[in-house]
Amino acid sequence: MKTRAIILAGGAGSRLAVLTAKRTKPAVPFAGKYRIIDFTLSNCVNSGIFDVMVLAQYRPHSLIEHIGAGGPWDLNRDFTGGVRMYTPYQARDGAEWYVGTADAVQQNFAFIKQGAPDLILILSGDHIYSMDYDAMITFHLDHQADVTIGTIRVPLEDASRFGIVDMGRDYRITSFVEKPANPPSNLANMGVYLFNRDVLDRVLLDDRDRESSSHDFGKDILPRLVAEQKRLFAFPYTGYWMDVGTIQSYWQAHMDLLGKKPPLRLNDRSWIVHTRTEERPPARIAGGAQIADSMISDGCIIEGGARVEHSVLSPGVVVKSNAVVRQSVLLTDCVIEAGAVVECAIFDKRVWVGENASVGAPTAGTEPVLALVGKNSVLSPGLRVEPGAVIGTDVIPSDFDCEVVRAGETIQTKRQPYEI
Repeated sequence: MKTRAIILAGGAGSRLAVLTAKRTKPAVPFAGKYRIIDFTLSNCVNSGIFDVMVLAQYRPHSLIEHIGAGGPWDLNRDFTGGVRMYTPYQARDGAEWYVGTADAVQQNFAFIKQGAPDLILILSGDHIYSMDYDAMITFHLDHQADVTIGTIRVPLEDASRFGIVDMGRDYRITSFVEKPANPPSNLANMGVYLFNRDVLDRVLLDDRDRESSSHDFGKDILPRLVAEQKRLFAFPYTGYWMDVGTIQSYWQAHMDLLGKKPPLRLNDRSWIVHTRTEERPPARIAGGAQIADSMISDGCIIEGGARVEHSVLSPGVVVKSNAVVRQSVLLTDCVIEAGAVVECAIFDKRVWVGENASVGAPTAGTEPVLALVGKNSVLSPGLRVEPGAVIGTDVIPSDFDCEVVRAGETIQTKRQPYEI
């Protein structure tokens, strides 16, 4: 059976705030050296699927540069599949921006069905997990399914955030409800769909002509197939899975990696997460520096007297003498000057924090209030940024009219922002 994977990577990701101001959500850096989409791409190649299409839309430039010809994932191939990128295009029949996940697939279906794949595996490019899709394919064939949906148990109090599935003892799906106010179960849709090609072709054509449809798999396609009593089955997944679509879940996924027994093992050599790696020198830790329960990437410099605790530092981050970084995620080339304190914060790339500045603070409860700082922003020496404050992209000292940025306040640049 020939399987083609379709990765949906077009989301604007507005709930990720400053992190998606200049990039699509799947291109957001994660866990120091990776991008979010690396996990889905690596799942494909580790599962023996080398025929991959990526559907992009919102600010795709960094995603296109990152994936390139697919070399880091062994996807730079022509005759046995490889990776191909597709973005919306203006056609004679009036094609336009994708208006839903199903519409994105429908607009590209002429390309998707080339070569007559038997199965179409539809994936989200913005989830963190390790999954063997080959096991799902075997399950699909054994159950003679029309569609198989990857499912996972979630806390019942969180179930209203997901598409919720109910099933019989044979795993056949009996109902599918998208984000119900009162969830009938806690079996959640993972956004992993395996379709027989002819079934997908028919249902997408039918959906395209429905004016009442939002053209979305979760809202329209899957509930309709269940109502038509098609053979939909739930594939049970029991590993780690996180939808990092919010700032809180993005931060929590990083903190999960720093636990004593991380639920996602990045050092598992039997299931490598591939990425495009920057050429950086090894990290340098000076005498007198203190580092605990943290991930320090290549090119980082931690000076003497600095403390890094329960944090993730991407390549090139510099933490100078007597500076403190706690429970934070700092992306590439951030600089924390001497005496500055960063706690419970997320910084995008190339943030500079001046001497003795303070960003964020520990807060009571299991969900800290995070401080956010956007790409290329410069924080003046001595500035205080409270938990819950947001500094936008390309902000410089002249953009601040205060010495303290209060919780709930957002500071934006007064100049034309850079586009890199």
